[in-house]
Amino acid sequence: MRAGIRIEKFRAADYGLFTVLTAVIFVICVGAGSVNIPVSQTAEILWNALTGQPQPDATAVPIILSTRLPRVMCVALVGASLSIGGAAMQGLLKNPLADGSTLGVSSGASTGAILAMVLRISIPGAPFAGTMAMAILFAFLSLIVILTLAYRLDYSLSTNTIILLGIIFSMFMSSVNALLTTFAGERVRSIVFWLMGSLAGSTYTMAATLAVTTLIGGGVLLYCARELNAFAIGEDNARHIGVNVKRVRIIVLITVSALIGVCVSASGMIGFVGLVTPHMVRMVVGPNHKRLLPATLFGGAGFLMLADLLARTILSPRELPIGVVTSLIGAIVFLAIFFRMRNGK
Repeated sequence: MRAGIRIEKFRAADYGLFTVLTAVIFVICVGAGSVNIPVSQTAEILWNALTGQPQPDATAVPIILSTRLPRVMCVALVGASLSIGGAAMQGLLKNPLADGSTLGVSSGASTGAILAMVLRISIPGAPFAGTMAMAILFAFLSLIVILTLAYRLDYSLSTNTIILLGIIFSMFMSSVNALLTTFAGERVRSIVFWLMGSLAGSTYTMAATLAVTTLIGGGVLLYCARELNAFAIGEDNARHIGVNVKRVRIIVLITVSALIGVCVSASGMIGFVGLVTPHMVRMVVGPNHKRLLPATLFGGAGFLMLADLLARTILSPRELPIGVVTSLIGAIVFLAIFFRMRNGK
């Protein structure tokens, strides 16, 4: 068996339950909002759109298909990507406080996106692509800078070195973001709101881009699941049983950086999703990454969809930034998890 690690059997029934639960949350979130649409009617409209059947003559159809459906799809995909990235980072670095932002890649990606907004960088016919390209570019540049510095300081690329440099880099890029925002002129308001996290104005094109990214990035991380299990027993032990520690670490870091770059360009800075969701899912399915990683896709999608629903409805018709909601919920949940872990020792 690869990496010499015992892997629990895949239980399809468990993920069938996750799929049904996520689908129910999806339908509820598409129907609920400033104009509430019954679940049965929402499900009918979605089913007709999926099967190509004629839609009923109702004002709810354009609300669902033109506005809410692409937004909820994007929310679910961003949540899934951030969560599986966070779970992979926690397994790789053996640190419960780790997620993609620990590397400083989120801050770097946000700097690229803000720079694109300030300089009005866009690609003809695809305005979103300019921001995404800059976010991904700066995410990879951030990763290269952090890994280069870590390599200079510690040839083995140890976990503590990467985390410390990631925190320092995040603080530096936050200062750069503040400086760029100062010179944004009339776009300050939109940039500040974007930085707090928002998926308003999502499109099917954006959803398709996120779907492809999640499929590819999630597939790579799932392929590394057994190696991530090996990291749980220590890097030295993993190396002794045949795991190429440095290769796996670089693959996971690059994959998570790509996921973060695309998500940040689409939604802004949304915190705690990749930090808290893997902990919650781990309580249900256990620490085995073979089961944990696919389960976090469902958990992250469901968590962010519910957070977005709360952001859209709690002060309706005014909308809260989704990042504010996830930070409030995430902080409370994470404190509960932290005290539970301490009491369990």
